[in-house]
Amino acid sequence: MSDLILVVPVYNEASRLDPAPWLEFLAADRSRALIFVDDGSGDGTLAVLETIRAAAPAQTSILGLPENRGKAEAVRHGMLQALAATVRYAGFIDADLSAPLSEVSLLQVELDARPAASAAFGSRVKLLGRQIVRSERRHYLGRIFATCASFALSLPVYDTQCGLKLFRNTPDVRAAFATAFRSKWIFDVELLARLADSAGADVASRIREVPLQHWEERGSSRLRMRDFLLAPFELARIRRLYPYRRR
Repeated sequence: MSDLILVVPVYNEASRLDPAPWLEFLAADRSRALIFVDDGSGDGTLAVLETIRAAAPAQTSILGLPENRGKAEAVRHGMLQALAATVRYAGFIDADLSAPLSEVSLLQVELDARPAASAAFGSRVKLLGRQIVRSERRHYLGRIFATCASFALSLPVYDTQCGLKLFRNTPDVRAAFATAFRSKWIFDVELLARLADSAGADVASRIREVPLQHWEERGSSRLRMRDFLLAPFELARIRRLYPYRRR
């Protein structure tokens, strides 16, 4: 039985997917497992994934999607597989490891310490003693978006878009991933809205933000300007769909 399963969405990652850190993560604790979701890659991504699985077959699964469905659906399908297993914690992390695998333990410690909590979200907070490396442009654009997301959700959330999140395997978490997300690139906001809608007045004890020790911006974003322009409309739709504070 795995104590923790991490879902890793991948799409054309062959050139930067290094097997070493993943295998080190698995070797450090045999109760850990990985589910790589290949989102219809057209390069050599699958060959790299097979290398990882061959080195740790009992701890590595590959879920292949026949065509590119986007990160939201890749994560959702992987999480459904993870949560269907007998596992205590399941979560997802970006394949570029902008948040190193060592940060996963911070979220696990938070959930261990708070039995009522069902979700721990990594948060990129620039504090003294933390190594959060991000371009100024992305940092300030991120703060603007986070402020808008906080308003849309009526929650004091600092960072919805960090690619590292961990969940306790509970009915409310399974329900949050049960149906496709309406949003694509801000599905994290919709996921938070679903969890908050389920938690109701207990949202502060059920969902926790955990400031990361290390996070480093890697590569360029695949997001288009059109996605940013559509974000306010998607936030407004999420606000309408999950009005947990406005019932």
